Amino acid sequence: MTVDSNNDLEKQIAEWRAYMRRRRELHQTDAEELEDHLRGRIADLTEAGLQADEAFLIAVKRMGSLDELSREFAREHSERLWKQLVLTGDDGGAPSAAKRRELPIMIACAAGAALAIKAPGLFGVDMNDDDSGFYLRNMGLFALAPLAAYFAWLRRVRPAVVGVLVALFALGAVAVNAYPMGIDTQTIVLSTIHLPIALWLVVGVAYTGGDWRSDRRRMDFIRFTGEWFIYFVLIALGGGVLTAFTVGTFSAIGLNAETFVGNWLVPCGAVAAVVVAAWLVEAKQSVVENMAPVLTRVFTPLFTVTLLVLLGAIAWTSNGIDVQRDVLIIFDLLLVVVLGLLLYAISARDPAAPPGVFDKLQLALVVSALVIDVLVLAAITGRITEFGFTANKTAALGENLVLLANLAWSAWLFLGFVRGRLPFGRMEHWQTRYLPVYAAWAWIVVLVFPPLFDFA
Repeated sequence: MTVDSNNDLEKQIAEWRAYMRRRRELHQTDAEELEDHLRGRIADLTEAGLQADEAFLIAVKRMGSLDELSREFAREHSERLWKQLVLTGDDGGAPSAAKRRELPIMIACAAGAALAIKAPGLFGVDMNDDDSGFYLRNMGLFALAPLAAYFAWLRRVRPAVVGVLVALFALGAVAVNAYPMGIDTQTIVLSTIHLPIALWLVVGVAYTGGDWRSDRRRMDFIRFTGEWFIYFVLIALGGGVLTAFTVGTFSAIGLNAETFVGNWLVPCGAVAAVVVAAWLVEAKQSVVENMAPVLTRVFTPLFTVTLLVLLGAIAWTSNGIDVQRDVLIIFDLLLVVVLGLLLYAISARDPAAPPGVFDKLQLALVVSALVIDVLVLAAITGRITEFGFTANKTAALGENLVLLANLAWSAWLFLGFVRGRLPFGRMEHWQTRYLPVYAAWAWIVVLVFPPLFDFA
């Protein structure tokens, strides 16, 4: 075997090994044992006279009990010959019992979410009552508790982890319902925004099977979040079309369907779609290319240009940033989108690849966002100094400080990587290990802010 062919073989095995270690059902020791098994088969085939690349392809095909994993590996690398050698006619074989139960369990969880959002009506809580903030406060609970239950079943999480999940959801439910917050108060709005964020990261604990300390599992959850968002938006768009046709067609025959749509179709469909979108991500992640990283490649240059033009306009006009609440929301959303683009670019990148033009573009994006965050923080600090602290301004200050810390260190790590002084893996570890900071801040806003600001 020549040196070049040996290097190519090791690269193929390394890619196969990285893929197998990402599988949730395989422990590290199992992956190492499977790699030894693969290498043994390759050695036998090369001794029989096959070339190294041919031996690798056939060895993957003959992995026996690993046929399903090998097929998934082939799907993820559909541009290679592996797809032709591994995706054979046995792909239509009978699925496992667990796979057969996934669809009914998903339907049960989605139906549970739909029933949960209608259950308060049995106790006289009207969804159309403008004076009631009950549904506003509890929307995150209605939508995400069934999703956490779905992943708890799917990942077979330990009873202790289930207890933690139940306790955190119960804590959120008590906080938003026991506090005497009026419908028009700042604290109810902040709790309504931050509780779903806190509970989404609780769902992440269920998604990772309780292995929240694993950087790899956290990155899997980040990938899932992006894919879930895309599927949910697509379902929502389809639901909007269905709603329009429902109202229009029933109106054509003299029936008013708006009450049914407003009280049943939209709320029940929205919370059920949260679970359905998650199931679609799980079902399709091994069949099609992930969409979030693809969109990242498209929108990263566009957002980079937008931020650079914005900074240029600020410098040219010498106009500061208006810190009205709506403006702050726009800027915070902009910074969150930048972080999302950064995260999904990281999730799709080969850590061993050298820095390229796209990495420099991302560095420009992060630095631009960092400068904008500093300008927003300066404006918020000025308003607080002049008018004092309120719940909204304090939340905005804290959120921008949280984003500033992430962006600042991300820019430093990216600069080190682009200059060849730091490995790319440092960036991935920083982003995955920063997730608890977001969770802690969201829980602080939900639990501490209402009493701190007298529930105003």
